[in-house]
Amino acid sequence: MQVATIEQVQTALGEQGYVCDRALATVVFLSLKLGRPLFLEGEAGVGKTEIAKALAAAFGRRLIRLQCYEGLDASSAVYEWNFAAQMVAIRTAEAAGGADRATLQGELFSDEFLIERPLLEAMRPDANGPPVLLIDELDRTDEPFEAFLLEALSDFQVTIPELGTIKAPVPPIVVLTSNRTREVHDALKRRCLYHWVDYPDFDREVEILNARAPALAAQLSREVVAFVQSLRTEDLFKKPGVAETIDWANCLLALDVIDLSPAVIADTLGAILKYQDDISKVQGSEAKRILDQARASLDAG
Repeated sequence: MQVATIEQVQTALGEQGYVCDRALATVVFLSLKLGRPLFLEGEAGVGKTEIAKALAAAFGRRLIRLQCYEGLDASSAVYEWNFAAQMVAIRTAEAAGGADRATLQGELFSDEFLIERPLLEAMRPDANGPPVLLIDELDRTDEPFEAFLLEALSDFQVTIPELGTIKAPVPPIVVLTSNRTREVHDALKRRCLYHWVDYPDFDREVEILNARAPALAAQLSREVVAFVQSLRTEDLFKKPGVAETIDWANCLLALDVIDLSPAVIADTLGAILKYQDDISKVQGSEAKRILDQARASLDAG
């Protein structure tokens, strides 16, 4: 992957609708240049997952996503055998009566019956170059999986007992994300380049909204961002991320809204807030207060 400057990374991501500041572009550039995994932490909805998608699209690479969850183990992340197909092959061999045990075993544990999961897929050669491996929401897994991942990312290889060790001819581009619901072990972080992805400032979020919802009127875009940023200062269980800002803008477009009002906000709060307690706090007079506060900040700016 030929990237000569940080500005080139910013431009390439921007062409995919991903607007990032120089600090994030710098760590992405260094990750690509040095071949180091990129570890991104931050609140949900701030664009951590999207950067992997934008990287894959910008440089014409395949995106392979490992969605983490509680109880994820090495075998689920690497491979499994197609048990149903193996049973059919065994029954067929028994009916034919021609295959000896060693030959049959060799056939059963071959690539024909191997189901590749994301980590193994990412180790395979690709004509377009190494893929982007997204290991999403790593904080949902447990420490044994982290330990396995540490080993896999150290040498970019995985071992299948029946087939042996499979090593990536060229390491994939690895992006790990965490919403920080728990701390990820330092040993894994040390293998990576680290960046905290924060909520963007007002101008950056307006720029993001212009890229992702260009049909929204300029003044309404500014009001939407100002309102969401005011919401983030409230005592909410889950503050809205950039993803919610974009979702809300698209909802307003679908409803042909040209101006924010407390009534419009009440009708569309489900696009921004995802917990009923939060929605209840912002209903009625609170919505008007926050909207007035947002407009005042625009006037002051």
